[in-house]
Amino acid sequence: MQTEVFSELFPLLSTANPQTLEWLLNVAIDHEYPVGRAVLMEDAWGNAVYFVVSGWVKVRRTSGDDSVAIAILGRGDFFGEMAILDESPRSTDVIALSPVKLLSISRERFIQILFKDPQLHHRMLQLMVRRVRQINQRLQIRTSPPAVKLAHTLVSLGESYGQESDQGKEIFNIPFKDLAEVTEIGVEETTKIMEKLHEKGWIAIDNVNNIIYLINFKQLMNLAGKV
Repeated sequence: MQTEVFSELFPLLSTANPQTLEWLLNVAIDHEYPVGRAVLMEDAWGNAVYFVVSGWVKVRRTSGDDSVAIAILGRGDFFGEMAILDESPRSTDVIALSPVKLLSISRERFIQILFKDPQLHHRMLQLMVRRVRQINQRLQIRTSPPAVKLAHTLVSLGESYGQESDQGKEIFNIPFKDLAEVTEIGVEETTKIMEKLHEKGWIAIDNVNNIIYLINFKQLMNLAGKV
């Protein structure tokens, strides 16, 4: 992978200097995981930060035999940084929703480069603050109607990871159970709302290619209260 591609793919690295990008590429390790494979297990000590080159993963919290999806991440995002920075066991695990390609950089090397490149350090702080704001937004709409909450989830996924196509923004066909858990509504409610959005022509689901098309993104944004 060229350093320019590396920088464009990952917003975290958009301000890193060329020397940093080259160094990171040289020390990064490639990983590939099939659907359903655990990428990180809960309570494992943080020893690397991971970058999603392609595919989709879900972050989930496990309690006994129960697990709940709390976030969906796609191409260009990263995870594992919190356990690295506070040197504590991870509080969640990460599961591949689709075939996924990752790059990992060891804790020691990543912290080393953060100290060497102030721009990367600052950019990482910016993105972590943005994640906190996203959590605050989810808390603010917790009492909103289920349709508003689900639209908010779809819009957020579209804004963060959607690929433009002739039919609108494309996102992965996330299982309704995971969509429901991330949105904090029931699976039955999620199914009914998605069917309603499909009837309105706001979304389309391609089960063969595992794609959800966000056709009328503006209307979804209006429903989510984002405009």
